[in-house]
Amino acid sequence: MKELVAHTNPKSVVTESLKTIRTNLLFSSVDEKLKRILITSANPVEGKSYISANLAITFAQNDQKVLLVDCDLRKGRLHEVFNLNNDIGLSNLLLENDRVIKKYIKETEIENLDILTMGVIPPNPSELLGSKKFINFLDKAEKEYDIVIVDSPPVNRVSDALAVASKVNAVLLVATHAKTKNHELDEAIKHIKNVGGKLAGIIINQKKIDKKTYYGKYYQY
Repeated sequence: MKELVAHTNPKSVVTESLKTIRTNLLFSSVDEKLKRILITSANPVEGKSYISANLAITFAQNDQKVLLVDCDLRKGRLHEVFNLNNDIGLSNLLLENDRVIKKYIKETEIENLDILTMGVIPPNPSELLGSKKFINFLDKAEKEYDIVIVDSPPVNRVSDALAVASKVNAVLLVATHAKTKNHELDEAIKHIKNVGGKLAGIIINQKKIDKKTYYGKYYQY
């Protein structure tokens, strides 16, 4: 669980930066109650799962009941981040069409935070995430949790994230400092807008810091 800095080091500049993102998200949703957040990236290895996990922790630390969902049904790794088994998860729930979602959800050692891992790798990830079964799952989840945070695959590589983008209140796009190209961000933003996704901001990740600066920056879009 070394990646869970918001849990292991709650006073760090990384955690403070994530708390600022949390606050910005809450204040940006005045007209609509914030219930579902999608976190994606333009490309692989941008740190979106790291951001998803730690942002979920900051919401849980704010006394909100949080469900973190691994929607990367191809290469999901949240079970590794939290050191949990992945015997069953989201794909199993959707494939089995089970109405009892609690048996698929795993508790963590972090108070107020539960996780739905990816489960088995299905042959049709995009179809599952675009299905009515997935919408029904989100509807049930938001009745039981204050916040549902969805970690999805990169938006420029597969259509999985786009299947979810229109079903959430806010989309956060993670980019890597000095690595992600402007045209890649532009392409990702275009994809999100084309499906009706509400882009709340871009998180610049992996920026070198000193004691007076933050690890990442949040830009409201």
